[in-house]
Amino acid sequence: MDEPPIRVDPRFLLANERTLLAWVRTALALLAAGGAVYEFTDVSGRKPLAVALAVVGIGATVAGGLRYLATARAIRLGEQLADDRSPAALAVAVCVLGVALIVALIAS
Repeated sequence: MDEPPIRVDPRFLLANERTLLAWVRTALALLAAGGAVYEFTDVSGRKPLAVALAVVGIGATVAGGLRYLATARAIRLGEQLADDRSPAALAVAVCVLGVALIVALIAS
């Protein structure tokens, strides 16, 4: 006999979607910051810094999308959520980029 499907509270799925949108907003902010650093500053090393911001922005998009899919799957199957370190990795990357920007500003 087949088990009845797990009834999923839509609030969990909507919360997961809002989390994805937060990741996308973060990624857009990083991409915009990369463009702004390249176009509107005269700091030394602005091109590598802009590229690094863009790479972290793309990484945030990928991490957010993968996290969204894994969480949606776990919610629908009634499984425990996987341990994900991508938020901590993003925080570290943004800190490193902030230090790099400070160094570039002091050097110019």
